[in-house]
Amino acid sequence: MPDSIITNSPLPGLYIVATPIGNLGDISARGAATLARADVIAAEDTRVTAKLLAHLSLRVPMVPYHDHSDERTRATLVARMADEIVVLVSDAGTPLISDPGYKLVRDSRAAGRHVTTLPGPCAAIAAVTLSGLPSDRFLFAGFLPSKAKARADTLAEFAGLRATLIFYESGPRLASALAAMAAGLGDRDAAVAREISKMFEECVTGTLTGLAARYADAPPKGEIVVVVGPPGEAAPEQADDATLDTALRDAMADKPVAQAAKAVAKRFGLDRHAIYARALTLKDQD
Repeated sequence: MPDSIITNSPLPGLYIVATPIGNLGDISARGAATLARADVIAAEDTRVTAKLLAHLSLRVPMVPYHDHSDERTRATLVARMADEIVVLVSDAGTPLISDPGYKLVRDSRAAGRHVTTLPGPCAAIAAVTLSGLPSDRFLFAGFLPSKAKARADTLAEFAGLRATLIFYESGPRLASALAAMAAGLGDRDAAVAREISKMFEECVTGTLTGLAARYADAPPKGEIVVVVGPPGEAAPEQADDATLDTALRDAMADKPVAQAAKAVAKRFGLDRHAIYARALTLKDQD
């Protein structure tokens, strides 16, 4: 593995390395080179990371680092960073994205260690690209709480956000989670992506209600990402001529004619130029 892929003399410190979310061929050349140069790999599950190392024909010492790791484990890793290369990996994807690691990064920075990241696969981002839902603004929300009330409270916090929402979910909980999303967010467009980059990759699209029904009796296997589209625009009000004239007169009471016409046209979903002409007629009559 050529050293130039990372640097000729990599600095000791913490290297956050994204690993494949399915297809082992997705490991980057720089990521593989960094794993090869590591003095120790801090792995969420050493058994999972061992498969990646075997794929790369590497033998590198590993230590477990996961949600239950204590301060002593972090302190030992931070101390080793003074003169060693410590690589942080999760079971799949980018570490810290709904995976352990931020405390290690925080403590490493506090100790003045060199910290860098090697970008790569991330299931949340991959699912957005597959979903066909708006991607200009999105929120990653991780896993929803398992208890019904806590889940409903969490969804209520997200309901008004004009953004695509991204959740991780398990197969057995998928149908109930989708139903809860429909109840808490409205029956929005959504996508269920699973087994991304693997042989049986699929991305099923539909409404939250429809998807909940689809998976109610057939919970899927594999790693699952649910992508939920942003709330739709409210449907325009319907108005007869009398209602429209009243709305225009009310709007013109404190707005110039053009602004009043624009506001009323948007409210009722009508052509702004036609409403402006109607507003001028009303103004002349009054």
